Amino acid sequence: MTLLSVNLNAVAQLRNRRDLPWPSVTGIARVVLDAGASGVTVHPRPDERHIRRTDVFELSALLRAEYPDAEFNIEGYPSEDFLELIERVNPQQVTLVPDDPTQATSDHGWDFTGKGNFLTSVVQRLKRPDRRISLFCDPDAGAAGVAAAKATGADRIELFTGPYGACFDDPDRAKVKLAALAETCHFALDAGLGVNAGHDLTLANLPAFQAAVPGVAEASIGHGITADALLVGFAEATRRYIDALR
Repeated sequence: MTLLSVNLNAVAQLRNRRDLPWPSVTGIARVVLDAGASGVTVHPRPDERHIRRTDVFELSALLRAEYPDAEFNIEGYPSEDFLELIERVNPQQVTLVPDDPTQATSDHGWDFTGKGNFLTSVVQRLKRPDRRISLFCDPDAGAAGVAAAKATGADRIELFTGPYGACFDDPDRAKVKLAALAETCHFALDAGLGVNAGHDLTLANLPAFQAAVPGVAEASIGHGITADALLVGFAEATRRYIDALR
C-alpha cells in the first residue's frame, strides 16, 4: 500500500496572502492526520513565500505531542541553513531537491552523477538510524541514475511525477511517461532503494499511476489535494486520496 503524505505548502501560501493566522497550517495538519494521512510534508524556501521556519517548528511539536506515529517529511535544497534546520527539528524523512531559490516549484531531479560527491557528503551528514534520506529523481533516470543515487548512501528516491501529471489531456504521451517512471522505479527497488513519488498527482491520474508503477512506498501530494479540498473539505479529500492510493 502506498502511504499518503499531505504537502501543506499551498495551505501556507494561502495564509501568507494576508497578515492573518488562518488557514492554520497546524490546524490543517490535524485534519488530514485525523482523516488517515500517514504524515505531512513541507518545503520551506529561503524567502518563506509559503512554509515559514516557525511552521516547521510548530508542526514538529504537534506531531511529537499528538501524532507520534505520523511522519514529518521536510523537502529542500541542502543549503547550510536548511541542513541546520534539519538537525534542529530531526524529522523522520528529508527529501533533498535541486531547486534554485527562485523556482516556483520543483521541476527536475538531481544529476546524480555530476552531483554525486556533493550529495554523498550531505547524506552522510544527515543520515541517522531514525531518519531516512530521499533524493528527488527524474522519471527517466534509468539504471545509471539509480546506481549513482544508491552510491550516495540515500535510502530512497522520490520520482518526479510532474511530466506525467502534465499529460492529463494526452493519454498516449502519458503512457510513455508512465513507462519511464515504472522502469526507474523497478531499477530502484532492485537496487534496494525505497521509492516515493510526488508532483501533480491527482484523483484523476493516480489510478493509472498506481497500476503502472507498483512498489511506491509513499506519495507526497499537495496542490491537487488542496484544490479538491476547496470543494469537499480537507478531511474528505484526504480520504479520497488514500482510497486512490489503495
